[in-house]
Amino acid sequence: MPNQKLYQIGLTMVNGIGDVLGRQLLQTLGNAEAIFKEKANALEKIPGIGRVLATEIKRSDVLKQAEKELSFIEKNKITSYFILDDGYPFRLREFSDAPLLLYFKGSCDLNAKRIVSIVGTRKITEYGKDACERLIAGLAEKLPDLLIASGLAYGTDIAAHRNALKYQLPTLAVLAHGLDRIYPQIHRPTAVEMLENGGLLTDFPSETNPDKPNFVKRNRIIAGLADATIVIESADKGGSLITADIAFSYSRDVFAIPGRITDTHSQGCNRIIRQNKAGLITCAIDVISAMSWDIPVESHIRTPAQSVQTELIFSENEENNPILAILRKKEGMQINQLAVEMDIPVHKLSDMLFELEIGGLIKITPGNVYRII
Repeated sequence: MPNQKLYQIGLTMVNGIGDVLGRQLLQTLGNAEAIFKEKANALEKIPGIGRVLATEIKRSDVLKQAEKELSFIEKNKITSYFILDDGYPFRLREFSDAPLLLYFKGSCDLNAKRIVSIVGTRKITEYGKDACERLIAGLAEKLPDLLIASGLAYGTDIAAHRNALKYQLPTLAVLAHGLDRIYPQIHRPTAVEMLENGGLLTDFPSETNPDKPNFVKRNRIIAGLADATIVIESADKGGSLITADIAFSYSRDVFAIPGRITDTHSQGCNRIIRQNKAGLITCAIDVISAMSWDIPVESHIRTPAQSVQTELIFSENEENNPILAILRKKEGMQINQLAVEMDIPVHKLSDMLFELEIGGLIKITPGNVYRII
């Protein structure tokens, strides 16, 4: 419907309706348009809304603001991804605080097969710069389709973006402001270059300044978008540790490069390693191995011997393969749903699904849904 985007933008502009409450409204009423067209007295009765928020939703200038933003993104060829859209980053959508709406300009795939976020201090040392380049060079050699995400800030962020471009990896900047500006301004040339091999992403509308609270808010996107978050250098406190903590709370893999115990900018990395919040890495191979990304391309091709072994473990007989039976019956499920259905921990189920996938019996489709081939 032509007006859906207008209502989607409008929902993000209602005072007091954040990402969590907005998602609850969508679950109750179905879509953004229905929220705005619902009667005020009916809105008041929805849990968490009440009279004040119902009045805010009905405020006449909300959709006028949305019209202005819609005009801006259309004029500048910016793509918007609503939480219900197929193209919305499926990794991020898993979390209750995922942004209702994302604004994107660029060429990369937000649902790339592999995504790594790289964060760290703004006061990066020569040690950190060297570690960052070595890491990205190694990743580029082994995983040429890997997407590198960071925040375009001084220090580690910009080093990660520039090294990704240098070694021809797509790289994505998650911004703490609208797409009508670049902060810091000195990084604009890199940001422009990233549009051709990567992109810029934000959940903030145009005319939003890069205020301090916004940086903390955008960190959840950097953490949630990626399969793993890597901390290059960090003092004992800092924004990169907030990102690492968020990734850890999301049950995502976190890695850190260690430093000498006397180095101020390695204290944070050393601490999260000591606390078992991050795995210790020294090179790309460490990351690839820890993520089980070190399987050769050839192993995805089923040789006769491999076919026999796969069939012995995962016979297509439904009686012996409850996973296949359920996927066939449900016509596809996400891993969390399947884990509940089978009463199996997600980490164990993940290994079983992987075996079925490389055996050519199932595949992952958009929305992170597993289906029978």
